[in-house]
Amino acid sequence: MQFDTFTFIVFFALVLAVYNGLWTWNARKNFLLLASYAFYSAWNPPFLLLLLGSTTLDWWIAQRIHAAERSRERKRWITLTLLVNLGVLGLFKYNRFLLDNFAALLGAFGVHYVPAKFDIVLPIGISFYTFHSLSYCIDIYRGKFAPTRSWRDYALYVAFFPQLVAGPITRFTQMREQIETPRGTTRDGLGLGCALLVLGLFEKSVLADSIFAPVADAFFNAIEDAGPGEAWSGVVAFSGQIFCDFAGYSTCAIGAALALGFVLPINFRNPYAAVGFSDFWRRWHISLSSWLRDYLYISLGGNRRGEARTYAALMLTMLIGGLWHGAAWTFVIWGGLHGLYLTAERFGREHLWPARWNSALLRFAYALLTLALVMLAWVWFRAPDFVSGCDIFHKLFSPATDWTLNAAQKLALTVFAAIIAIQWLFRATDIKEFCARVPTPVLGLALGVLLALIVLSPGDNHAFIYFQF
Repeated sequence: MQFDTFTFIVFFALVLAVYNGLWTWNARKNFLLLASYAFYSAWNPPFLLLLLGSTTLDWWIAQRIHAAERSRERKRWITLTLLVNLGVLGLFKYNRFLLDNFAALLGAFGVHYVPAKFDIVLPIGISFYTFHSLSYCIDIYRGKFAPTRSWRDYALYVAFFPQLVAGPITRFTQMREQIETPRGTTRDGLGLGCALLVLGLFEKSVLADSIFAPVADAFFNAIEDAGPGEAWSGVVAFSGQIFCDFAGYSTCAIGAALALGFVLPINFRNPYAAVGFSDFWRRWHISLSSWLRDYLYISLGGNRRGEARTYAALMLTMLIGGLWHGAAWTFVIWGGLHGLYLTAERFGREHLWPARWNSALLRFAYALLTLALVMLAWVWFRAPDFVSGCDIFHKLFSPATDWTLNAAQKLALTVFAAIIAIQWLFRATDIKEFCARVPTPVLGLALGVLLALIVLSPGDNHAFIYFQF
């Protein structure tokens, strides 16, 4: 059940009506949990059993971690939840990748091995709710808080439907008080929530699906026939598509939660206006980048064990972050490039970039370099395989002189330029703050125009890109 479907509109209207019609907070929480499970079951009902099993096991293990008196016992319990969660994630998401690479390794030694085919469907949202559960258990292992005794409250934290399948990745510390404290729909929350829903649907349906996706698909589906003009327009279009698609989902999720009285963390803060790569990751998919920082980078030593270890931790974190996105070497390359970007930036700032160089002109030049290298890295995120990725780079920097662009490509480039300009104008303001500041009549008129554009949008409906992760 996608946010950009009539089915979801009906579902959400019914949820709002029943949720606010219930008198007690316990009844509302019970209903929200059932609604979240119904939302998830709309894709593939059997996978609800996996979600229920994962939720129950981690809730129980968290109790054991907290009750354990000896450090060794606590380590055994946290190791168990890591092995189970990552094992299940690996089975569903990485089994084919691992088997194919194992077969390739054997082939290098002259051993012919054809792995059996496993027709396993990837459960939607498994990467996201696995990270929810892991953060909860790790925080309890680190002694940050005591586990909740209520299975229902923990289950609602994991399965809350606005953020269940594609984030934002929330921490229990962000949701516990909201789940335990009675709340409901307020006029301000409903108004801002609906505004964010409309804006998110505009980003998805109009910008991502109607303007950027056709240009990106035309290039990436026929790379061999493209010239440099098509290549650059395709890469720019995909850069716009992935932002509008994922930021659109996050905006819808935050809006739907607000309408119910819940506050989810901001996931994007004008990332294409970043000055540097560490700044980019403070603005792009914030809930994932902060998760990787707190539970992986710091666990690997962070910046506490010398310069060489810091660079190694950065690279390993980004490589794993790339692999989290998909079971393919192209995603590893994408993560590795960002690891190199971050490592080079850190080295440069510590050894090569005096403070007196921090002029407005140099910062703007660095921002342009950041945007260019981020866009080039997106090639590997979208390329179907390594050979195609290399071919794309060859076309991007080909000496060919045919730079003819059609109307759709020109529109995609123009809209992308407008997005960058808007992000620079509002680089210090997130979308929720912006909507809250706009006068109500102006916001209402703008939302009416956006709704009309959504309804009239000619683009094909695409699944949200991050659903595959």
